[in-house]
Amino acid sequence: MITFSEYVSLGHPDKIADYISSYLLDRYIERDPNTRYAVEVQIKDYTVNLAGEVSSQCHFSDDEIAKFVREAVNGIGYTRDYARRWGIANTICGDELEVHQYIGQQSADIARGLHGWGDQGIFFGMCTYNKQTCGMPTDHTIAKRLNKVLFDSGIGGLDIKTQVVLTDGKISKVIVAIPLRMTHVDVVKNFVRKHIPGTYELIVNGTGSYVAHSSIADCGTTGRKLAVDFYGGNCRIGGGSPWTKDGSKADLTLNLAARKLAKNYALQNQCDIFVSLACCIGKQEVDMHITDNAGNTIVEGKQNIDPTYLRKAYKLDTPIYASMCRWGLFGEYQQDKVWE
Repeated sequence: MITFSEYVSLGHPDKIADYISSYLLDRYIERDPNTRYAVEVQIKDYTVNLAGEVSSQCHFSDDEIAKFVREAVNGIGYTRDYARRWGIANTICGDELEVHQYIGQQSADIARGLHGWGDQGIFFGMCTYNKQTCGMPTDHTIAKRLNKVLFDSGIGGLDIKTQVVLTDGKISKVIVAIPLRMTHVDVVKNFVRKHIPGTYELIVNGTGSYVAHSSIADCGTTGRKLAVDFYGGNCRIGGGSPWTKDGSKADLTLNLAARKLAKNYALQNQCDIFVSLACCIGKQEVDMHITDNAGNTIVEGKQNIDPTYLRKAYKLDTPIYASMCRWGLFGEYQQDKVWE
């Protein structure tokens, strides 16, 4: 059996967009914990566009929003020093970004449903019975761990993709894309083999050259790396992007609830668990189907899940969104979160 997952670093243009939105939401929630937020971000070259809806007692000026965007990108590591080392033709600098914002008020029709879920939708969660990977799929965990150690090492640029293929549970292929200017590919290969020992095919920068990166090389848009942020190639994904929403939105909170339920049932049944949830706008009642890894039904039916309760219980009315966005919603780098 072959399974596989990829991971991308926070320096990838799509994740830059996710992080900008998460960082901006934190700034709103710091001042108004009851903020309702849905803001999409697109970044290309040195231009950032924000569009969406916010309802909050906090009101930021265009200049303040632009300042937060630049802080977020600098915080990833795209600083003036980084741009000097790589060249402005190859990467970006947070301080130099041009920011345009098109943010309006949330629809009053949606606000009427705040005692229930803010939209209809379907959501999925899973948990493996594997404590060594904190209940996450092995291929996804290896890809994420490798990505993080490469990102933290500074051996190359910030825009990194890693991919891992398992054959019958053993690593058979590892693929890495990492910006390199002064560092030879063989240095990266040796680095990877040191951190992932064994016999497997290793490909680093399959085209042979990777220098231009970040939003210089690719347009970044929120919500395009959901498989990365959830369970890799191991589970269905439901809802929209969690990174552009506050805790009243099912796209975020019911995905977290599905993960929490999966963790609880995996512990009880000592096996891998898959959870499916479906909700309706304005209602608390959620349809539920929970199975084990053999497809046997464990729970099936309906349950009331209060979004207001979960928002408080999961501390989604506090500025934790940027920290959630850094290394995915689940797993070992989110152990301080309630759902984990």
